[in-house]
Amino acid sequence: MVNHIKKSNQVVVIGASAGGIYALTEVVSHLPYNLQAAVILIQHLTRDHKTQLHEYLARRCLLPVRLAEDKLPIEAGVVYVSIPGHHLCLKDGYLLLKRGKPVNYVWPSLDVLFTSAAQEYGSRVIGVILTGTGRDGTRGAQKIKERGGVTIAQDEKSSYFFGMPRAAIEAGAIDYILPLDEIAEKIVDLARRDIRKRKRKAKEKIKR
Repeated sequence: MVNHIKKSNQVVVIGASAGGIYALTEVVSHLPYNLQAAVILIQHLTRDHKTQLHEYLARRCLLPVRLAEDKLPIEAGVVYVSIPGHHLCLKDGYLLLKRGKPVNYVWPSLDVLFTSAAQEYGSRVIGVILTGTGRDGTRGAQKIKERGGVTIAQDEKSSYFFGMPRAAIEAGAIDYILPLDEIAEKIVDLARRDIRKRKRKAKEKIKR
């Protein structure tokens, strides 16, 4: 059997908390069908909450949307949605679900996802922190920047709650502070820029 799975060379990790469903929908629904990156979403929900976010997003997105599963291959052009009560990690091109203890009082935690993305994908990560309270995502955004990735935070005016974006901004962990309706466009621009960079490097290797 031929394996048609195209594992992603680039990931976009996006996290939100209070007020996040609208924000996530606004961003993901404006991503193009031909985005050459995997998109991995975290929405803070109570542990016992049965999420239907993936079904909600699937009706509004051009990209296919899947609920996260353990050991699921990370494919380019697919949106993956976290499930409550589990941390979401990236390892060797696969999603991993881990119960563990809450981090920043929540699971799934942005810090856990962002940190694993930075470790696995380095400069090929775009990290986005949307509306929410608390500080989850700040440490993970710092890890992404340390590895050469790019970080985005929703601005105060368009956020329902500015706690999470503010914490990351004040920690110096954010490259771009943008209103909600400009974030998808920036993600697309950064993703295309990364592809062009990798193509140039490949050509330079061939010439050598």
